[in-house]
Amino acid sequence: MEKEHTSYGVKEIARRANVSTATVDRVLHNRTGVSEKTRIRISEIIKELDYQPNILASRLASRKIISLAILLPGVSEETDFWSAPLNGIRRAESEIKQYGVQMKYFFYDINDKNSFQEHINQLLELDVHGILVAPSFIEETSRLAAQCAKRKIPFIFIDSDVPDLQSLAYIGPHLYKSGYTGAKLLTYRLGSNKKVLFINISKEIENFNYKEIEEGFRAYFQDREQANEIVRIDIRETDYQSVARHLTYVFHLNKDIGAAFVTNSRVHTVASFLKNSHRTDVSLIGYDFLKENVAYLENNVIDFLICHRPEDQGYRGVMALYQTLVMNAAVTNPYYMPIDIITKENYEFYQN
Repeated sequence: MEKEHTSYGVKEIARRANVSTATVDRVLHNRTGVSEKTRIRISEIIKELDYQPNILASRLASRKIISLAILLPGVSEETDFWSAPLNGIRRAESEIKQYGVQMKYFFYDINDKNSFQEHINQLLELDVHGILVAPSFIEETSRLAAQCAKRKIPFIFIDSDVPDLQSLAYIGPHLYKSGYTGAKLLTYRLGSNKKVLFINISKEIENFNYKEIEEGFRAYFQDREQANEIVRIDIRETDYQSVARHLTYVFHLNKDIGAAFVTNSRVHTVASFLKNSHRTDVSLIGYDFLKENVAYLENNVIDFLICHRPEDQGYRGVMALYQTLVMNAAVTNPYYMPIDIITKENYEFYQN
């Protein structure tokens, strides 16, 4: 298997080795003052990450500016999910800015495709060398990809993918297997005569993410020949009152729902409904390590949270652009993140 070439900085090596950057510098320059055990550990990490200090030094001597555009949903009161990938992006920026890399940030309203398009127009007016984007709207993302192909600008998708757009890389979950995993978790206390509620809560329902997740979710029941009926509901209004109204209706029509699966981080709105409705007999699974979700996990309303390390997605996305534009190195495409399963018992030890 060919080794993946990935460009990381001294700070990342120090973080992984749990030492100071000064200690890493001593090892890089073969100076004294470092224990043999620590020296071996740092050397192994340097080898693992394929760190290339000579190339970075030559980059430092160059005065050429590399400009990267970051296009993400803004952090809102509705969900603070996007603070995690932004933290990873900021961490990467702190490592590579000394090598002439500048970041330009564009934050769009995740519920407004016009906001997404407006920010695309703004960033394309600038002289950018690479783009990191979380694609929330398919048509607008396709138009962005066409412009990038025309201008020969590499772009990377994180968290969500839009296939066949010739992105440099997709960094995020394997959506099909994530949905499959969710279905497997959901059946751990599901009666054979109970229905399963599959819930999309998003203003952009026609999203590749949801389709892939749903395919994986349904495949688990088919593979196991489980006859539980799956009731699918799309909720386009994302506020709690609208979600509660839709759920009240679907539970009225389906008295025998035993489990519910939410395809994104808005699982806490469903948890709130179940708690307010005193429906303790319904298993609930959703996504993402948000404080609102963790609170319901801790109180046994949410059974499991599925997480895909969004901070690491942001970090790896920036570094993949950097290694392409500066190091002239190949990147892994797609790069699938781990599918982490968070419970009441282990959430205190999880790092997003």
